[in-house]
Amino acid sequence: MLGTRGIPAAYSGFETAVENLAREFTRRGHDVTVYCRPHMTQRRETYAGARLVHIPTVRHKYLDTLVHTAASTLHAVTRARPDVALYFISGNAPVVPLARLAGVPAVFQIDGLDSERAKWPAPARAFIRACERFAPAAATVAITDSEDVADVLEARYGRRIPAIPYGARLPDPGDSGLCERLGVEPGRFTLFVGRLVPENNAHMLVEAQRLAASGRPLVVVGDAPYAERYVAGLRSAAGPDVIFTGYVFGDGYAELVHRCGLMCAPTEVGGTHPVIIEGMAAGACMLVSDHGPNVEATDGAAATFALADGAAGLARELDALYADDARRAALGARAADVARARYSWDACAERYLSVLEAARRT
Repeated sequence: MLGTRGIPAAYSGFETAVENLAREFTRRGHDVTVYCRPHMTQRRETYAGARLVHIPTVRHKYLDTLVHTAASTLHAVTRARPDVALYFISGNAPVVPLARLAGVPAVFQIDGLDSERAKWPAPARAFIRACERFAPAAATVAITDSEDVADVLEARYGRRIPAIPYGARLPDPGDSGLCERLGVEPGRFTLFVGRLVPENNAHMLVEAQRLAASGRPLVVVGDAPYAERYVAGLRSAAGPDVIFTGYVFGDGYAELVHRCGLMCAPTEVGGTHPVIIEGMAAGACMLVSDHGPNVEATDGAAATFALADGAAGLARELDALYADDARRAALGARAADVARARYSWDACAERYLSVLEAARRT
């Protein structure tokens, strides 16, 4: 498994997916190797049943991922010789043919529409758009995580690729006192979880928090390398009722999701966001933007607001939800039901293994 920052997950949904898929694959008896970036992951030899290989890279916003994936591929094809390679992240498309040239089948997962992210300047966006077009030809098999994203890619490039949604599993770890340490009351705070980059719209939520009348504090979980200016702007715009925690993983993250009053995902780019379906699995009341993959993922089990209405519309929906305890409880229960029916890591792993086996036989 190549292209991400590695595991244990300490950055984004990609790594969460790799961690869970590695665990499910090894549980079924497969040998799994995950390539990791030393500056982003803990130095371990194994995790989630997988062997970890740490390959150094160039610590640069535009080169980090591609250089690391290229170096990892060279290691894989010369040392590991896997039956099949599973790649993540659209911008890695130019590297994928190296595996195939070495006789290693490659499955390439395209998560969302990375070319639309605001963090990229025009040249980088054009490069990633070219990678999205090239991806199905670059890989033995290309897949994505959302039917909505598959629709967009088909409309743009004339080729349909299958979609496999992620799984979700977030048991309640119990109360460790994290809410008390943050100064928030269980059931009475709004939770945002995600990378602090413009397309995740934390700035919109911070502004909505200022406009809302509900008086519930906002807990912002996340950070982002290479986004110091954006993060600084968020902090300067936030009032005293906005609490920034930085990254929180593991039991701390699960505790906040299980104890929030509602969980807000105002994103406008990406496919099936893992934090959304994890919030659903925990039975949280979800409030999401009307971005297509968000609506697809929640399947009527979340409140929505229109991105076109901006912070004012989001603030109105926050106030409406906090004024209606019964509606929030019903949405949380519905979300848990949908997650149980649709987002199982067991089912996700089986679908991935089916694709990997088909690629191996091609």
